[in-house]
Amino acid sequence: MPGATLEVVLTAHPDGFGPNGRETVELRVAPNPGIDPAPLRDAASGGELSRMMLALTGVSDGGGAGTLVFDEIDAGIGGTTARAVGERLRALGSGRQVICITHLPQVASLAQTHFRLEKEVDGARAIATVQRLDGEGVVEEIRRMLGGGTSDEAATRHARELLAAA
Repeated sequence: MPGATLEVVLTAHPDGFGPNGRETVELRVAPNPGIDPAPLRDAASGGELSRMMLALTGVSDGGGAGTLVFDEIDAGIGGTTARAVGERLRALGSGRQVICITHLPQVASLAQTHFRLEKEVDGARAIATVQRLDGEGVVEEIRRMLGGGTSDEAATRHARELLAAA
């Protein structure tokens, strides 16, 4: 998030002391240059919120949640940035479980374990299925994420290269 700023605002607790101390903490973010910082809950999109959480978790001491879930962390990014996000997620996974729903092959290729989630709408209800992928199944899914069909040799080669580079 080039040009983004983050402010930590401490305000005296109205009762003198609260359950977490004498002050309340508010994170304010300006996701883009030229925008005044606003409370994180108001200013950040879903993808930006996930990326902020990723950045803050990456600088923590490793305590806290044993499992982190990121959904749509790749919204609005691609290329080199996607690779950097994927590498940060993989590094976080060395000390805890990280579950990441992604649409980018650069992020997915860096995962240790792969699943395909599919949603099918049947009349008035939606059915979601989850399938664990191994071996060629991972290559096929990365190829699909790249936009390649089953006979697309270039996309298959690119999928294999992304996985080999991980």
